[in-house]
Amino acid sequence: MSILVEGLTKHYGTQKAVNDISFKAGPGVLGFLGPNGAGKSTTMKMLTGFIPQTAGKASVCGFDTVKQTLEVRRCIGYLPESNPLYTDMYVKEALGFVAGIHQLHKPTQRIAQVIEQTGLGPEQHKKVGELSKGYRQRVGLAQAILHNPEVLILDEPTSGLDPNQLIGIRQLIRDLGADKTVILSTHIMQEVEATCNQVIIINKGEIVANDSLQNLKASHDNINLEQIFIGLTN
Repeated sequence: MSILVEGLTKHYGTQKAVNDISFKAGPGVLGFLGPNGAGKSTTMKMLTGFIPQTAGKASVCGFDTVKQTLEVRRCIGYLPESNPLYTDMYVKEALGFVAGIHQLHKPTQRIAQVIEQTGLGPEQHKKVGELSKGYRQRVGLAQAILHNPEVLILDEPTSGLDPNQLIGIRQLIRDLGADKTVILSTHIMQEVEATCNQVIIINKGEIVANDSLQNLKASHDNINLEQIFIGLTN
């Protein structure tokens, strides 16, 4: 398994943001769902090595997220919800900067490939600060996949995209899930139904559902995912 989580816990003072959760994920798209404040972003930050856990352990591609944090980061492409970008850089320049960090062997070729994958072609010669929110989101996604990581962690990757852009990015996420492990956090249930094989729902720091999308629906009388989500988290 690309991701293995065992008893993962995170305390902020007396508050339990994440409470003893365990799950595993392999190639495919995993929908990681929960209401605001449920512990999704905290979990993703622990998986990326951005913050340490209070207890439990997690590994990515066999590397411990605390003891082997650099190896973990090499295996992961991360698009955080805030999507921090260098707005004064041109799109190709920004991707070139990230390629340099990852020491890519053939950066020009890979940058061209990723620009095509993410639909950034028409905007590639603009400054990032001149882009719409939707295209900035594409730049963040392009940076996340540039080094061809085995694991992708995407926090609200389609935020700000128009309906036409949504179709393309959803297809890209599905394609990436064919041979990569993708964790997709979103509040858009239609997006999960369109892209995900497996669904985890977290509420108040605890996992309340972890199953394939098909099994999850079957065990809830085939109601839609939004109704299942509300029932488990309300």
